[in-house]
Amino acid sequence: MEISKLQQEALELLKDLIETRSFSGEEEGTAKLLENWFKKYDIPFYRHLNNVWACNKNFSKTKPTLLLNSHHDTVKPNSAYTRDPFKAEIEDGKLFGLGSNDAGGCLVSLLATFTFFYATEDLQYNIIYAGSAEEETNGKNGISCLLPKMPDINVAIVGEPTLMNLAIAEKGLVVFDAEVKGTPSHAAHPNTNNAIYKSAKALQWFESYRFPKESPALGEVKLTVTQINAGSQHNVVPAKVDMVIDVRVNDCYTNAEIAEILEKEAPVDNISPRSLRLNSSSIPQDHQLVKAGVALGMETYGSPTLSDQAMLKCPSLKLGPGDSTRSHSADEFIYVKEIEEGIEKYIQLLHKALK
Repeated sequence: MEISKLQQEALELLKDLIETRSFSGEEEGTAKLLENWFKKYDIPFYRHLNNVWACNKNFSKTKPTLLLNSHHDTVKPNSAYTRDPFKAEIEDGKLFGLGSNDAGGCLVSLLATFTFFYATEDLQYNIIYAGSAEEETNGKNGISCLLPKMPDINVAIVGEPTLMNLAIAEKGLVVFDAEVKGTPSHAAHPNTNNAIYKSAKALQWFESYRFPKESPALGEVKLTVTQINAGSQHNVVPAKVDMVIDVRVNDCYTNAEIAEILEKEAPVDNISPRSLRLNSSSIPQDHQLVKAGVALGMETYGSPTLSDQAMLKCPSLKLGPGDSTRSHSADEFIYVKEIEEGIEKYIQLLHKALK
């Protein structure tokens, strides 16, 4: 199959995806576009809710399986857009439109790559492609509900914009709700147990606390207080102060370990995680996918941003065309050349790693 034809078809598909609304949980239209691609190339496929997936023609239960995954949902456009976010336009080599960079370019590039290898014989790995839903909201109707329906996955490439460099690790996320309690009272009277004053000490502790284990790829765990709320009237000392703490977890800890540490050490009256399911991800640096990428001139790094990798239990690599700094920005775009080169590099990588 000619790569140049796949590149052009992938670009046309991305234009159609941009012009089809696919906010998280509303991806019916873009799922249909993925179905149409598989029908066009006579590739059997499966759909569960708004997730669409397919296996390579020569799938064998005796081989390990590589997952190629990216998402087709988008965030809602922000108010700073000067263009129609649902109109795919190419200007100066840039394809503009909502979801073009995050992660439409990756989605169609991986789909073209899967199609290229679909009928290839004698691969060391099976290949599964999955276009998943609800990534932007970490929704339960996305990749997490799809994984039990697919064959076991041994390793994954997750398509997110990385400038086609190898994100060999990704930070996990735990959001905590915390309370500092005090004695409610009238502001005119003495109160030595003011919850707001007590919360100042807790905030200082969160600001200065450091988790001891530092990751070579991801650095230290990043703990940030992002919300604080207390009080309803100027003359009433509140009974408590509520806080929200955002913790970006490196690959030295599980989310459960982070929760255990904070529950034991944080100087608050109550602290609890909202969810522990978004763990950090990584792949060994000596894995054949990483070694193949490095041999092709790709650089390795650790990613601070969250993706569907957090749902996977296997080693995984984040890799894709586009630039993460453009994600969720106004007048989002991806260079057409990035898509073309992304497809070429994905194919080169799999040729080198799997043949």
